[in-house]
Amino acid sequence: MLAALLLMAAIQGAPVPARGQDAPPPPAQDPVAARFERCLDLATGDPRAGEAEAIKWRSEGGGHRARQCLGVAYANQERWPSAAGAFEEAAREAEVEKSPKAGDYWAQAGNAWLAAGDPGHARSALDAALVSGNLAGLPLGEAHLDRARARVATGDNEGARSDLDRALIHAAEDPLSWLLSATLARRMGDLPRAKKDIDEALRRSPDDASVQLEAGNIAALRGDEPTARAAWARVLELAPGSPQANAARGALEQFGAER
Repeated sequence: MLAALLLMAAIQGAPVPARGQDAPPPPAQDPVAARFERCLDLATGDPRAGEAEAIKWRSEGGGHRARQCLGVAYANQERWPSAAGAFEEAAREAEVEKSPKAGDYWAQAGNAWLAAGDPGHARSALDAALVSGNLAGLPLGEAHLDRARARVATGDNEGARSDLDRALIHAAEDPLSWLLSATLARRMGDLPRAKKDIDEALRRSPDDASVQLEAGNIAALRGDEPTARAAWARVLELAPGSPQANAARGALEQFGAER
């Protein structure tokens, strides 16, 4: 699919030679970039084949690109510690080569460690990503967001607050930034901040069950029972049978028992 989209883009943007003129020769494709694209296609569409290709390429001197491809193949098999290790190896090799990709690889490693349930290793990798100075814009915001998640998991709420404030600057269009900021504010007892941030999350993603669940939790603490009930009922509509629905159902039952 990726190759087809790239081909369509090339066709649409290519000049049409005049009648009787030879078409210009196509630009030579960078063989490393071409192999990287093929490897990523495999790592995404057929992760086991992508893993084999990445390992082969790595043994042939594929460098940090081969290691990143291996990390993607592991991630698509949900082999999270292996993915994190591959991304970290890619980051270290990129640092040796003075490649600006090192920051991206450290961030990918941190995300994989979070998926593996290891916030300590995630924090270390994300520290390296942020200190690299290679991240900007949305990737910078997402790295702060992930480090906030790692900090919350290790009990560092103040540090998480600082990271989330930075994530809201660089990744303001990501509803997860506002959701996590609202959740942290609620847990820290700052209900005005929690209300403000959950409203932003709702504006960006009103059909997200996690956002509606948190909106209900915050409304309940603020004493706004009608809004809380409506939000939790919306969760049951959006994601029946999900963990969010179970939590919403429990909250509604508790409200009923307290009446």
